[in-house]
Amino acid sequence: MPGPEPITSLQNPQVKRLVRLRTRREREAQGTLLIEGARELARAVAAGLRLHTLYTCHALFSPEARAEADRLPGEVVELSRAAFEKVSGREHPDGLLGLADPPDRPLPEPGENAVVVVLHGLEKPGNVGAILRSADAAGAHAVLVLGRGADPFGPNVIRSSQGSVFQLPVAALEEDQALAWLHERAFTTVACTPDAPRDYWDAPLTGRVALLLGTEHEGLPAHWRATDHSVRIPMQPGSGADSLNVATAAALVLFECVRQNRTH
Repeated sequence: MPGPEPITSLQNPQVKRLVRLRTRREREAQGTLLIEGARELARAVAAGLRLHTLYTCHALFSPEARAEADRLPGEVVELSRAAFEKVSGREHPDGLLGLADPPDRPLPEPGENAVVVVLHGLEKPGNVGAILRSADAAGAHAVLVLGRGADPFGPNVIRSSQGSVFQLPVAALEEDQALAWLHERAFTTVACTPDAPRDYWDAPLTGRVALLLGTEHEGLPAHWRATDHSVRIPMQPGSGADSLNVATAAALVLFECVRQNRTH
C-alpha cells in the first residue's frame, strides 16, 4: 500500500517550522534538536535520544541513508526534493533529517584520570565539532561549553562532530557553574595558550585534568589563564604560523594526556 503523498509546498507549515529550527533561538524555544544525516541520526538514537519525527526524501537518498531509514524510529514524513533542499543545511543532503528531544543526562562523576575539555566562547561550529570528535576519540570524560558561542547541539556542530556530540557527555554551562564543578572534583586546570612558559609535553597531564581552550583571536580571558598550569604548542622558529587552529591544538594536548596516562 503506497504511503502518504510527499509534502511538496515550500509554504507547508512543517517546512516552515524546519526552516525556523535552523536557528538556535527557535530550537531552544521548542526544546528540540534538528539532526541531519544518516550517520548523525544513527548515533543519536544509539545514544538513547528519542527521535520523534523523521523527514525523508527518497530522491536524495545516499546508500547509507537508504539502509538507515528503515531502522530509525519515529513518525516518517516524506518531503519532495525541493522541500527537503529548502530545509537542509547541507550542500549535498542525503535525504534524512530528524527531530529529537535534547539529551537529558547529568555530568557523570569522573574517574581518577578523567580528562575534561572546557571551551570558552568558541563560535565556529566546525572547530567545536572537530574538538568533540577528538575528545570522543581520546576517551575524554566530558566537554564543557561556556558562554554563548557555538551551540554544541546545533546542526552544524552535530555535522562537524559526525555525531560524536552524542557519544560523550556535553554540557553548556555558565562560567561559575563550570568552575565550581571542576573545583569540587579536584581537577587540575591547564590553560592552553601560545604565550605559556611550558611546552605541553613537559606539563604533568595525569590525574583529573581540565584542558581550557579559548578562541583563536582572543584566547582565554585572564581569569581563566590563572590556572594550575599553562601550556603552549611550540612553533618552529621562523615559521609564519604564530598559533595553530584551536581544534588541532585540542587534539594534540588531548592525546598527550592519553600518552602520559598510559606511561604513568
